[in-house]
Amino acid sequence: MDSQKKYPKAYSFEFFPPKTEKGEEKLRAVSMELARLNPCFFSVTFGAGGSTRERTLSAVQDLKQQTGIDVAPHLSCIGSTRDSIREILNIYMENGIRHLVALRGDMPSGMHTPGAFRYANELVEFIRKETGDHFFIEVAAYPEFHPQAKSAQEDLLNFKRKVEAGADAALTQYFYNADAYFSFVDSCEALGLDLPIVPGIMPITNHTQLARFSDACGAEIPRWIRKRLEGFGDDIESIKAFGLDVTTALCRRLLEGGAPGLHFYTMNQTEATLAIWNALDLPREKSQRMPAPS
Repeated sequence: MDSQKKYPKAYSFEFFPPKTEKGEEKLRAVSMELARLNPCFFSVTFGAGGSTRERTLSAVQDLKQQTGIDVAPHLSCIGSTRDSIREILNIYMENGIRHLVALRGDMPSGMHTPGAFRYANELVEFIRKETGDHFFIEVAAYPEFHPQAKSAQEDLLNFKRKVEAGADAALTQYFYNADAYFSFVDSCEALGLDLPIVPGIMPITNHTQLARFSDACGAEIPRWIRKRLEGFGDDIESIKAFGLDVTTALCRRLLEGGAPGLHFYTMNQTEATLAIWNALDLPREKSQRMPAPS
């Protein structure tokens, strides 16, 4: 974990682009409340094959204008062409966006070929070729390994390729086993990789939803957590209280172990994220990981 301890702690929040006017109002309220915490940045997700492209751009523009917080749009490459990615990059540059989360993404329903890009490292290489150092590029990391990886070693080498292609930092898939994160970082250090690898945190508020997400993305819910959640049944308040205890303890251990911050998957909600933040007594001073604009 020595590589991570030298980086300043940076905290960030992830949103998804709303589909309705009511959703836009909700995101506006959520982002304004979380902006008071002075996070390093907000990120906004991007649908498979660019399916939320316009909504992602709109959300990014609105968040930046309304809160003044740096915003990093996700950009997934599966199902995209070089021309479509180039166009999106130009739009973001014209709008003063300097921060991206570059991802492979999921194959859109009904699509049988990946398009111009097969892997995230190819997307990172393309962004660097087209835009130089304009963008600070985050990539994904998987402490419990990508569900489609053939082996743990293959997954580590895939991550290495993304870093060598030009990634500046990484955000992990969420997990509930701190040792998985520490082991992943140690393995990265053994490969000579040195960049901030920020743990992704998913607050626990709904057992059914969490189980569905975890089954889809390969994130493991430890058996003891799953059994406790099952035992609460429909007792939402007990689930939230237990979830707060579990995630707060996880975050505290990660930070004490040297993790360079936390990235919260908010699901466009504030209650659980704020509860964790307050339980940890995290600082409200602006954290900075990106270099200042030249």
